Amino acid sequence: MTPEQTAPTSGDSRMLTALVQLRSALQAAALPLDLPGADDQRQARQEMVDQLEDYVIPRLMTIDAPLLTVVGGSTGAGKSTLVNSLVGTRVTTPGVLRPTTRSPVLVHHPDDAEWFGQDRLLPDLERVQHSTNDPDALQLVPSASVPRGLAILDAPDVDSVEERNRLLAAQLLAAADLWLFVTSAARYADQVPWGFLKQAAERSTAVAVVLDRTPDEAIETVAAHLARMLASRGLKDSPLFTVTEGSIDEDGLLPASHVADIRGWLESLASDSDARAAVVKQTLEGAIRTMTGRSFRVAAAADEQVQAARRLREDADRAYDGAVAGVREACADGTLLRGEVLARWQEFVGTGELLKSLENRVGWLRERVVNAVKGKPQQAERVTVAVESGLETLVLEHAEAAAERAEAAWQQYAAGQALLAGADQDLGRASRELRRQVERAVREWQQDVLEMVRTEGADKRTTARFLAYGVNGLSVALMVVVFASTGGALVGAEVGIAGGSAVLGQKLLEAVFGDQAVRSLAERARRSLDVRISGLLDAERRRYVTVLDGLGLSTAAPEQLRQAARRVDDLRFAASRSDLDQGSSAGDA
Repeated sequence: MTPEQTAPTSGDSRMLTALVQLRSALQAAALPLDLPGADDQRQARQEMVDQLEDYVIPRLMTIDAPLLTVVGGSTGAGKSTLVNSLVGTRVTTPGVLRPTTRSPVLVHHPDDAEWFGQDRLLPDLERVQHSTNDPDALQLVPSASVPRGLAILDAPDVDSVEERNRLLAAQLLAAADLWLFVTSAARYADQVPWGFLKQAAERSTAVAVVLDRTPDEAIETVAAHLARMLASRGLKDSPLFTVTEGSIDEDGLLPASHVADIRGWLESLASDSDARAAVVKQTLEGAIRTMTGRSFRVAAAADEQVQAARRLREDADRAYDGAVAGVREACADGTLLRGEVLARWQEFVGTGELLKSLENRVGWLRERVVNAVKGKPQQAERVTVAVESGLETLVLEHAEAAAERAEAAWQQYAAGQALLAGADQDLGRASRELRRQVERAVREWQQDVLEMVRTEGADKRTTARFLAYGVNGLSVALMVVVFASTGGALVGAEVGIAGGSAVLGQKLLEAVFGDQAVRSLAERARRSLDVRISGLLDAERRRYVTVLDGLGLSTAAPEQLRQAARRVDDLRFAASRSDLDQGSSAGDA
């Protein structure tokens, strides 16, 4: 039967669709944060994606493809010699030096070549027809001595000192219908091979074990111990073959009699379509069954990632929300009317009896207050400069403090430490561009205030009062009103001075524009300043947010993965019930 004749049944089609969706859901379940256990789940996630792409999905699409037997095992167990001896000719080169670095070799009957194209099994490995040291290539070797319906793949050592070899060996074993696991009398109790055999038992993978290179006198003892180890680890039904030590001929082959039992067993599988299908079904269904269980654990890990990222985001928000609130409060409670700003304002409005009286008699008649102010344009400009400097300092101080608080919060978590270390800038300090941006924003706000006054006074430009104070003078008065809605942040004599300064500024504005217009101007000016400062600090916050957004975490990914795994499980259970029903019907017949 050709590949084109093996389209999946409707049940297979539904399962195929569900497995493709499971692969997508696994790929979407990012685990970028350094959380406890994340490394294990990242590895599990990648293993499942690889197995879906390398084996499960291709095998389900071509269920009648030849039985792929992967020969794997420990370093020096004689895998390549065994493969050559089974085939009857040298098709793969045994490694003399360790680690042996070469491409895996797949031997198949010439008539089965169409099954092993790049669009099928192990699609990420390039197909070549020659020996190569490229581990990203799969060497295809047609041989008429291999029966149709069977393919043998020689894999690298599972315990190689070369990491690429170990990873490739694991990838190839995960793509196998049948493991032919080779060990020796000297290596059969090693830990690494048993780790792979444990996986095989957990996944119900079809396994046969070959005890290779065993002296005649040790075969009975070692084989008995190995059989007990297999039984205790859930592999009691796995065939166990022994290959005694023997001379290797000039072609690198063992005597045919030494491998006759293994070859005969493989040939019987190849010739019996029912037996071959049973092996494929056992391994395929086992892979799917264990994959759904492992997917739920990856989903739980993805949930932890989302929660950790949310905590980090909340920490950054808390720091910068505090900064926005701090600047907003300082811009309204008189804090800015200290030092230079207060001194320049006093120069503008005059000192002495006027301010002294204002401390106790803020209810002076508007006309007397207004008539006392003798400010000049250059004095108004000095207030503007002082306000600019004070605002810049205020915003920069709060931005620095917010950056430090956010960094300190992130440093409490290993995941946060890793993100801070991997950032392209020092997140614990305000950005380098912030000072320039603050300067521009403050100047733009002051220009905005100037324009508000100019627009509001459009029909009053010829009045004596408007001309007396000018646009600049009235603008600085509006800034003072914005900055001193209360005197709560000031102490001592400054309380009265700041409060009086605000009242004086308001009286000046009211004398020109009227009460309602002044309230509207002050509110607009506050909103304009708040928008600009919030924007600046939000841009600083985004440095942290961008790092989190760059993780590629999706809050929906964990549940989507669970749903995909449940869909696969539902189809698997439905198929099992169908098989039981068919078996019952056949029995009744």
